[in-house]
Amino acid sequence: MTIEGTSASRAPRIRLGMVGGGEGAFIGAVHRIAARLDDQFDLAAGCFSSTAEKSRASGAALGVDPTRVYDDFAHMARREARRKGGIEAVAVVTPNHMHFPVAREFLRRGIHVICDKPMTATLGDAKKLVALAERSDALFILTHNYTGYPMIRQARAMVADGALGPLRLVQVEYPQDWLTEALEDTGQKQAAWRTDPKRSGAGGAIGDIGTHAFNLAQFVTGLTLDSLCADMQSFVPGRRLDDNAHVLLRFQGGARGMLWASQVAPGNMNALRLRVYGASGGLEWAQEEPNTLWHTPFGEPPRKITRAGPGAEDAANRVSRIPPGHPEGYLEGFATLYSEAAAAIRAKASGAALPDDVLFPTAADGLAGVAFVDACVRSSKKGASWVKLSL
Repeated sequence: MTIEGTSASRAPRIRLGMVGGGEGAFIGAVHRIAARLDDQFDLAAGCFSSTAEKSRASGAALGVDPTRVYDDFAHMARREARRKGGIEAVAVVTPNHMHFPVAREFLRRGIHVICDKPMTATLGDAKKLVALAERSDALFILTHNYTGYPMIRQARAMVADGALGPLRLVQVEYPQDWLTEALEDTGQKQAAWRTDPKRSGAGGAIGDIGTHAFNLAQFVTGLTLDSLCADMQSFVPGRRLDDNAHVLLRFQGGARGMLWASQVAPGNMNALRLRVYGASGGLEWAQEEPNTLWHTPFGEPPRKITRAGPGAEDAANRVSRIPPGHPEGYLEGFATLYSEAAAAIRAKASGAALPDDVLFPTAADGLAGVAFVDACVRSSKKGASWVKLSL
C-alpha cells in the first residue's frame, strides 16, 4: 500500500479519541481496527458510552488511560483541547442522533472529526454542521467506507477517463435480510436504535444503507442528483421506519438511475451492487465480491479487472495492501479512509497542500446524503411524487 505514512520513517501516530463504540457496539470495533490497520493512529481517549460505568469498563478493556476515559463527550472535548498532548482527531461512532452534537463540540475546539454515516439525523443539523465545518480549522471526514475499496477507486478513475463515454444509466442496490422479522422487539441493540426515529432519524433502511448506495453512485460517476421519486414501505408490522425503498433518480445532465435499499429481502446479507452504463460501455461491481470489477465495452466481451492485477490503475493500486489473489474488503475500506484522513491531518498541520489523489467523503457529501434521505421521505409521503433535494 502506498498511502503516505506506511514507511519506517513515517510521522508519529495521530492521537485519536472516540465517542461511542463501547462494549457491545459493532461499528466502534470496526473503526478501531481500521485506525490501526495501517499503523496511523493511537487510541488515546474516549467517552465510550452514555453511561459512565459502561464507558469506564470499555476504556479499561481497551487499555485506555483511565484519566482519559470520560463520562461526558463535552467534558472530553474541553479537557482534550486544553491538554498537552491531547487528541488530534476524534472518531464519532454513536447512533445517528448524536453525530451532530458530538461533532460540533470537537470541531469548535479545532479537533478533527472522523464521523460514521449518515452525517446527522436531520437535514437542519446537516446544514448547521456543514457551516461549522467550513468555519473550523479542523477537518471533517465521513466514513462511507465503500469509497475506500480499490475496485471502486478503479471504477471512478475509468468513468472520469471516459472509458464508458457519456453516462446514461446508474443502477445501485443494497439489499439485506436481517430485519425481515421484528428483531427490534427482542432487545437487540443494533436493531433497536436503527428502527427508532428518535435515534435514527426520519429514514430507516434508506438512512442506514440507502445512503451508502446513493453515496457510492455519486462517488463513482461524478454525477449530481437533481430529483427523485421514492416509494418506501415498512413491511414488518409495527415498525416505525421504512425497511424497503425503491427510488427513481434523475441526475443533472440527463442520466437516469434506480436505487433499491431493503433490509427485508431474505437471502441477501450485504449485497451492495453498482452498475453504470454509458454510450460506449458498462461497469459492474458487487460488494460481496469486492476485488473484481467487470468492464464491458459495447460490442465486446466482458473484461474482468481484479484488485492489484492486470488492468488495475494507480487509483486502485495505491489503496491496495497485499498481492493479487488475496481478498481485501470491508475492514480495509475503512482503513483506507483512516489513512486518507491521516494524510490530510498531517498536511493540515504542516500547511502543505493535500495530494490530489487523497480522497475521502466530506461534510458536503454528508449533507447530500442527508438531503437524499429527506427527499425520499418527502416523496414517499406525497405518494411517490417527484421532488428535488433541499441542499
